[in-house]
Amino acid sequence: MEKKNLKRLAAVAILGLSTWGFVNGCTPKKSTQASGVPADAAQRVYVPPGKHDEYYAFLSGGFSGQVSVYGLPSGRLLRIIPVFAVNPESGYGFSEESKAMLTTSHGFVPWDDSHHTKLSQTDGVADGRWLFINANNTPRIARIDLTTFKTAEIIEIPNSGGNHGSPFQTHNNEYLVASTRFAVPIPNEDVAIKSYKEKFKGTVSFISVDKDSGHMKVAWQMLMPGIDYDLGHCGKAGSSDWCFLTSYNSEKANTLIEINASKNDKDLIAAINWKKAEKCVADGKAKDVDGAHVNNFFDEATMSTKQTAIAKTKMLNPKDCPESVYFMPIPKSPHGVDVDPSGEYIVGGGKLAAQITVFGYKKMIKAIEDKKFAGEYDSIQILDYPSVVEGEVQKPCLGPLHTEFDGKGFAYTSCFVSSEVVKWKLGTWEVVDRMPTYYSLGHLMIPGGDTRKPFGKYLVAMNKITKDRYLPVGPELPQSAQLLDISGNKMEMLLDFPTVGEPHYANGIAADVIKNRSRKIYKLEENKHAYVARSEKDSRVVREGNVVHVYGTAIRSHFKPDNIEGIKVGDTVYFHVTNLEQDWDIAHGFSVLGADNAELLLMPGETGTLKWTPKKPGIYPFYCTDFCSALHQEMQGYIRVSAAGSSTPLSFGTGN
Repeated sequence: MEKKNLKRLAAVAILGLSTWGFVNGCTPKKSTQASGVPADAAQRVYVPPGKHDEYYAFLSGGFSGQVSVYGLPSGRLLRIIPVFAVNPESGYGFSEESKAMLTTSHGFVPWDDSHHTKLSQTDGVADGRWLFINANNTPRIARIDLTTFKTAEIIEIPNSGGNHGSPFQTHNNEYLVASTRFAVPIPNEDVAIKSYKEKFKGTVSFISVDKDSGHMKVAWQMLMPGIDYDLGHCGKAGSSDWCFLTSYNSEKANTLIEINASKNDKDLIAAINWKKAEKCVADGKAKDVDGAHVNNFFDEATMSTKQTAIAKTKMLNPKDCPESVYFMPIPKSPHGVDVDPSGEYIVGGGKLAAQITVFGYKKMIKAIEDKKFAGEYDSIQILDYPSVVEGEVQKPCLGPLHTEFDGKGFAYTSCFVSSEVVKWKLGTWEVVDRMPTYYSLGHLMIPGGDTRKPFGKYLVAMNKITKDRYLPVGPELPQSAQLLDISGNKMEMLLDFPTVGEPHYANGIAADVIKNRSRKIYKLEENKHAYVARSEKDSRVVREGNVVHVYGTAIRSHFKPDNIEGIKVGDTVYFHVTNLEQDWDIAHGFSVLGADNAELLLMPGETGTLKWTPKKPGIYPFYCTDFCSALHQEMQGYIRVSAAGSSTPLSFGTGN
């Protein structure tokens, strides 16, 4: 055992020395300017007061569970969109209307790990209607409505042990593709972990998206070998019928993965012909299997969550659908797989290889037609590596992860170990520029860089380590993003800005595509909430046994009612508060002393519900929590709580 440990330590030391030598050999030349940025950088990212940014940037929140929205080039934080985690600022996950959005087949789940954003597309071009994002821990996909910047729907994914490789869409959002990070028994059951190789499987799920409403549905799942699927992308133009997914752990290790899943020289990229699989499902070749999951849809008319529980799903075995799935070998432990705007080049980044591999779509199709196979993996044919490789970017950096494109014939790859962005030319595979980042670059994003029509002006580098970039704020530091100008021949660093949570992925889009469709108010006449009060004359308090419903209103600068008596210890009180304002950006908040959840934050015309259970007699103030007017401080009220069994009559009003 000691000898093995010594050998392992020696190997790590040798790798470290090799890495040091490699990095020293390819470290970019220092900028001629002392600051390392252009002298006019501040001017180029400055957005004057009252002016708007050119682009929206949507960054996943990672362990925050949310999505953050920034303006580019300023780097200004515009909004945090609550998605997979409760958010006391807005009441998301606390209010009676939104709690169900976070309900799963496992019950209420107040947190998740949000990884990969994807903007909806029309013919392979971002259209700005919806933003999709995955939950990694409890497998789900959310759809965010970009007219309201609110989470509109969350669908759970069954038969999945971890939803990392997700949600990668086809060119018209016909499907979102979601693959499993962790293999599990399917159906899941109590088995010995050491039976991994025999009993654990992965799945790739195809989630259909209604082209008009955006409603999502688990259309079918594909049973796959029990390896760890990482990232993916679907094709464009000629390759649009295919989706590509990286994987690691072809060794099928279940312990000490960092060692035991790095033994093979190559891992695998799955190439799935989703059109062919779709036809096999339509022809009845998929089987109905257990697949309990929940779909949560927020109905804007009723301002409440509608929940649907589904018990079954369709499972397609590749053995029953020949020529629907192939594997392509790739250097070990790949991360990203990205498709260039033409749809011809499929780029894989191998984390443990100093190489970027480019596959040719036409070469892949010819290899399939010519039956150029190098063997099988779990009965799925492996395509011959030389027959499908278009080119290799040799020694570009250390730890290549993820690639995006500028639409001008160049690709940009993030490099984790050597902390840099590498720019290289499609077709010749030569590195033409480098830019160091600070530090340990994970993903990068070019607005539109994963579509058929990239904008090609800016690149956002999302670094994992911050160290000395900002003022210290204790042991935990914000993640560090950096903005690069890529409009010229050479990349230029313009800006550092901190991010929320840990971004794993991002999308950007021209602001004009979204901003003119942004919703400003909810029309009161269209509010169909079950407990709406559309005017002050509709406000009232209703007792139903030990349950009390307060139909309240809020308008500058008072609540109605603002005095309530006759509430008793043991009652459950529901405050249904409607914001009567019909003017943009006039929100009202609501909270009451002793509330054990969060505030309500209500947009103009919106109704929300706060549940409150008083524990002892007394006088309880409530107030508006969002500064709404010069008399905001006066926007308050009182509730009298009497002992259980008290004869205090129910009364309410505004003092008259």
